[in-house]
Amino acid sequence: MRIFAEINVTKLPVKVTLLVVGASNNPHFMAAQRDYEQRLSHYIQFEMVVVPDVKNARALSAEQLKQREGEQIIKTFQSGDYIVLLDEHGKELRSIELAQWMQTRMNSGCRRLVLIVGGAYGFSQEVYDRADALLSLSRLTFSHQMIRLLFVEQLYRAMTILRGEPYHHE
Repeated sequence: MRIFAEINVTKLPVKVTLLVVGASNNPHFMAAQRDYEQRLSHYIQFEMVVVPDVKNARALSAEQLKQREGEQIIKTFQSGDYIVLLDEHGKELRSIELAQWMQTRMNSGCRRLVLIVGGAYGFSQEVYDRADALLSLSRLTFSHQMIRLLFVEQLYRAMTILRGEPYHHE
Protein backbone atom coordinates (compact mmCIF):
# COMPACT_ATOMS: atom_id res chain seq x y z
CA MET A 1 0.00 0.00 0.00
CA ARG A 2 1.39 3.41 -0.97
CA ILE A 3 1.35 5.98 1.81
CA PHE A 4 1.69 9.04 -0.42
CA ALA A 5 0.60 10.09 -3.86
CA GLU A 6 2.91 8.34 -6.30
CA ILE A 7 5.71 10.47 -7.63
CA ASN A 8 8.46 9.47 -9.96
CA VAL A 9 11.40 10.51 -7.80
CA THR A 10 13.96 9.47 -10.41
CA LYS A 11 12.69 12.02 -12.93
CA LEU A 12 12.59 15.06 -10.68
CA PRO A 13 15.22 17.68 -11.56
CA VAL A 14 16.27 18.26 -7.94
CA LYS A 15 19.72 17.08 -6.93
CA VAL A 16 20.26 16.18 -3.29
CA THR A 17 23.67 17.14 -1.91
CA LEU A 18 24.99 16.18 1.49
CA LEU A 19 27.69 18.71 2.35
CA VAL A 20 30.03 17.65 5.16
CA VAL A 21 32.98 19.30 6.87
CA GLY A 22 36.12 17.18 6.95
CA ALA A 23 36.99 13.81 5.51
CA SER A 24 35.89 10.57 7.13
CA ASN A 25 38.57 8.09 8.11
CA ASN A 26 36.53 5.15 9.40
CA PRO A 27 36.46 2.45 6.69
CA HIS A 28 33.45 0.69 8.24
CA PHE A 29 31.24 3.77 8.22
CA MET A 30 32.49 4.70 4.75
CA ALA A 31 31.64 1.25 3.33
CA ALA A 32 28.13 1.31 4.78
CA GLN A 33 27.64 4.87 3.58
CA ARG A 34 28.69 3.93 0.02
CA ASP A 35 26.18 1.07 0.12
CA TYR A 36 23.31 3.47 0.88
CA GLU A 37 24.57 6.00 -1.66
CA GLN A 38 24.45 3.24 -4.30
CA ARG A 39 20.90 2.34 -3.24
CA LEU A 40 19.89 6.02 -3.38
CA SER A 41 21.11 6.31 -6.97
CA HIS A 42 18.04 4.32 -8.06
CA TYR A 43 15.77 7.09 -6.77
CA ILE A 44 17.45 10.49 -6.86
CA GLN A 45 20.53 12.33 -8.01
CA PHE A 46 22.69 12.31 -4.89
CA GLU A 47 26.18 13.55 -4.17
CA MET A 48 28.31 14.02 -1.11
CA VAL A 49 30.57 17.07 -1.07
CA VAL A 50 33.37 17.26 1.48
CA VAL A 51 34.56 20.68 2.62
CA PRO A 52 38.22 20.20 3.60
CA ASP A 53 39.26 20.56 7.22
CA VAL A 54 40.57 24.01 8.10
CA LYS A 55 44.36 24.07 8.29
CA ASN A 56 45.86 24.69 11.73
CA ALA A 57 42.43 24.26 13.33
CA ARG A 58 43.93 23.51 16.75
CA ALA A 59 45.40 27.02 16.86
CA LEU A 60 41.95 28.61 16.39
CA SER A 61 39.18 29.33 18.87
CA ALA A 62 35.83 27.61 18.35
CA GLU A 63 34.39 30.85 16.93
CA GLN A 64 37.30 31.33 14.52
CA LEU A 65 37.00 27.74 13.36
CA LYS A 66 33.23 28.07 12.77
CA GLN A 67 33.88 31.29 10.84
CA ARG A 68 36.47 29.68 8.53
CA GLU A 69 34.39 26.56 7.99
CA GLY A 70 31.38 28.80 7.32
CA GLU A 71 33.28 30.70 4.62
CA GLN A 72 34.13 27.40 2.91
CA ILE A 73 30.56 26.14 3.20
CA ILE A 74 29.06 29.31 1.74
CA LYS A 75 31.45 29.14 -1.24
CA THR A 76 29.76 25.87 -2.30
CA PHE A 77 26.27 27.41 -2.52
CA GLN A 78 24.68 27.91 -5.92
CA SER A 79 21.83 30.13 -7.00
CA GLY A 80 18.51 28.47 -6.26
CA ASP A 81 19.84 26.08 -3.59
CA TYR A 82 17.54 25.15 -0.73
CA ILE A 83 19.87 25.04 2.29
CA VAL A 84 19.12 22.74 5.23
CA LEU A 85 21.35 22.55 8.28
CA LEU A 86 21.48 19.30 10.22
CA ASP A 87 21.54 20.96 13.60
CA GLU A 88 20.81 19.97 17.18
CA HIS A 89 18.23 22.80 17.38
CA GLY A 90 16.45 21.73 14.21
CA LYS A 91 13.06 20.12 13.86
CA GLU A 92 12.97 16.40 14.63
CA LEU A 93 10.98 14.28 12.18
CA ARG A 94 9.90 10.66 12.17
CA SER A 95 10.93 8.72 9.06
CA ILE A 96 7.50 9.08 7.45
CA GLU A 97 7.53 12.80 8.17
CA LEU A 98 10.99 13.06 6.58
CA ALA A 99 9.61 11.32 3.49
CA GLN A 100 6.73 13.81 3.33
CA TRP A 101 9.17 16.69 3.83
CA MET A 102 11.42 15.34 1.05
CA GLN A 103 8.44 14.97 -1.29
CA THR A 104 7.44 18.58 -0.64
CA ARG A 105 11.01 19.82 -1.20
CA MET A 106 11.46 17.79 -4.39
CA ASN A 107 8.16 19.05 -5.78
CA SER A 108 8.88 22.68 -4.84
CA GLY A 109 10.98 23.46 -7.89
CA CYS A 110 14.34 23.90 -6.16
CA ARG A 111 17.20 22.69 -8.32
CA ARG A 112 19.48 21.51 -5.52
CA LEU A 113 18.60 20.50 -1.99
CA VAL A 114 21.74 20.95 0.14
CA LEU A 115 21.80 19.29 3.54
CA ILE A 116 24.79 20.26 5.67
CA VAL A 117 26.63 18.53 8.50
CA GLY A 118 28.78 21.19 10.13
CA GLY A 119 32.05 20.95 11.97
CA ALA A 120 32.59 19.95 15.60
CA TYR A 121 31.40 23.33 16.92
CA GLY A 122 28.44 23.79 14.59
CA PHE A 123 27.85 26.60 12.12
CA SER A 124 28.83 30.24 11.87
CA GLN A 125 26.09 32.86 12.09
CA GLU A 126 26.48 33.55 8.36
CA VAL A 127 25.60 29.94 7.56
CA TYR A 128 22.59 30.07 9.90
CA ASP A 129 21.48 33.29 8.21
CA ARG A 130 21.56 31.63 4.78
CA ALA A 131 19.73 28.46 5.88
CA ASP A 132 16.19 27.81 4.71
CA ALA A 133 15.52 25.11 7.33
CA LEU A 134 17.05 23.29 10.29
CA LEU A 135 16.55 19.56 10.82
CA SER A 136 17.73 17.37 13.68
CA LEU A 137 18.25 13.62 13.45
CA SER A 138 18.12 13.20 17.22
CA ARG A 139 18.53 14.97 20.51
CA LEU A 140 21.52 12.68 21.05
CA THR A 141 25.03 13.63 19.96
CA PHE A 142 26.67 11.49 17.26
CA SER A 143 30.09 11.63 15.65
CA HIS A 144 30.20 13.41 12.30
CA GLN A 145 31.12 10.15 10.60
CA MET A 146 28.11 8.43 12.11
CA ILE A 147 25.72 11.26 11.17
CA ARG A 148 26.74 10.91 7.52
CA LEU A 149 25.81 7.23 7.52
CA LEU A 150 22.61 7.73 9.50
CA PHE A 151 21.39 10.53 7.28
CA VAL A 152 22.13 8.72 4.00
CA GLU A 153 20.23 5.72 5.37
CA GLN A 154 17.31 7.97 6.30
CA LEU A 155 17.28 9.48 2.81
CA TYR A 156 17.14 5.99 1.36
CA ARG A 157 14.36 5.07 3.80
CA ALA A 158 12.41 8.20 2.78
CA MET A 159 12.67 7.27 -0.91
CA THR A 160 11.41 3.74 -0.25
CA ILE A 161 8.51 5.15 1.78
CA LEU A 162 7.61 7.47 -1.09
CA ARG A 163 7.64 4.54 -3.50
CA GLY A 164 5.69 2.26 -1.17
CA GLU A 165 8.53 -0.26 -1.08
CA PRO A 166 8.86 -2.73 1.82
CA TYR A 167 12.00 -1.34 3.51
CA HIS A 168 10.22 0.69 6.19
CA HIS A 169 7.68 -1.05 8.42
CA GLU A 170 5.04 0.96 10.22
